[in-house]
Amino acid sequence: MASAPFSYRGQGFSLRGEKGRFVLPPSFRKVIRESSDDQRTLCLSKHERFDCLTGFGLSRLPQLDAQLDREEDRAYQAGRDFDRDTRSAQLFGFAEVPFDDSGRFIMPDYIVELGHVGEQLYFHGGGQFFTVWNPEKLFEMGPEWEAAKAACKAMMADSAKGPAKGRGRK
Repeated sequence: MASAPFSYRGQGFSLRGEKGRFVLPPSFRKVIRESSDDQRTLCLSKHERFDCLTGFGLSRLPQLDAQLDREEDRAYQAGRDFDRDTRSAQLFGFAEVPFDDSGRFIMPDYIVELGHVGEQLYFHGGGQFFTVWNPEKLFEMGPEWEAAKAACKAMMADSAKGPAKGRGRK
């Protein structure tokens, strides 16, 4: 596994395509492959606080171990109980979803349900991970998500125009 820090940034949008597949945006796909020894494995999980999913590559696994250790240490320092088994299950209970060279992937049904996935997905970079939103859930977020909402609306409008290939030609 690559040890360099990798960062997910920018935005992306996908409509559900044939066979129920979505497409991972190229910039995210590239980081996942580069950070995961060229493996095409998208890790998806329910976000802890937001009504969306988180995505990342296999390279994040050592960071999850370190996070678990930090959280346990903080709880110990504060005199609070810490259930390492439960927290470990939460952090490492993500789905490993394969994607093809074009970025197409199919989410497991339980991930679709957890993420309230419909016919559209908005992807938003978050550094060590990215968020994956049903646009309707994103639009319910507060004003601190204004930029993400604007980007999502613009991408939705672009997708409604149809494929970019040949756009404007007669």
